[in-house]
Amino acid sequence: MGKPLDTSMGFSPLEGLVMATRAGDIDAAVVPYVQRRLGISSEQVVAQLNRESGVAGLSAGNGDFSELLARNDAGAHFALDLYCYRARKYVGAYLAVLGGCDGIAFGGGVGEHAPQVRARILEGLSWAGIEIDRLANEQARGGESLISPPSSRIKVLVIPVDEEQMLVDAALRVI
Repeated sequence: MGKPLDTSMGFSPLEGLVMATRAGDIDAAVVPYVQRRLGISSEQVVAQLNRESGVAGLSAGNGDFSELLARNDAGAHFALDLYCYRARKYVGAYLAVLGGCDGIAFGGGVGEHAPQVRARILEGLSWAGIEIDRLANEQARGGESLISPPSSRIKVLVIPVDEEQMLVDAALRVI
């Protein structure tokens, strides 16, 4: 097995990709700015960045991607656009760190069940050898699937992930 080279999370889950309720990468100066502007403590700002920001905060709704995909309003479009842009940016950064790759795997709720989001994340990456088969991508929902065509230099897969079970297994190994 290989060894990890990087992760999208830093000291806390706030660093990294914008998520359902987490802000993702932000300028550190935003904390004292929001603290002064709203008259709240730094702990309250951090709580808001963790629980009331991200896709939910950007869309004036919740962080449920299936609901966002069904909506046709500026907030939902903006939140989805930003999420896909930031994910594409991470893919590009990791390609640079790795010097290329053999495969990209989508997992978890959005990765397993939102073909439109997978397609938008990988849009414009054919220069890197990443292609997806539109029909295979659309049919891949919740099961293990290859969604790249044979012509793609980089394989793109959907892999079911049971994050809760992985955490339980890791905790059991420790105790």
